[in-house]
Amino acid sequence: MIVELVFTPSPERLSARPAHRALLGRLHLEGRLAAAGPWADDSGALLVFDVERAELDAIIGADPYYRTPGVEVAAVREWSPVIGPAR
Repeated sequence: MIVELVFTPSPERLSARPAHRALLGRLHLEGRLAAAGPWADDSGALLVFDVERAELDAIIGADPYYRTPGVEVAAVREWSPVIGPAR
């Protein structure tokens, strides 16, 4: 599953980011997050999760970053990679 975020220059976003990144680190160690990071211009971010939609919805619901002013979930998409680790 792919999550695309759009950012605005809200200070709330920047103060919420460390806790969000700590959670992402844990999800990565658990194998549920393959990759994540902001666009080079910091206008948003892309996150690649290795979970089903129901679990992704739970992850998004549990992380207040996705509801912080300045952060908008622009898209959630299923992805079928041709190259990469198999599920």
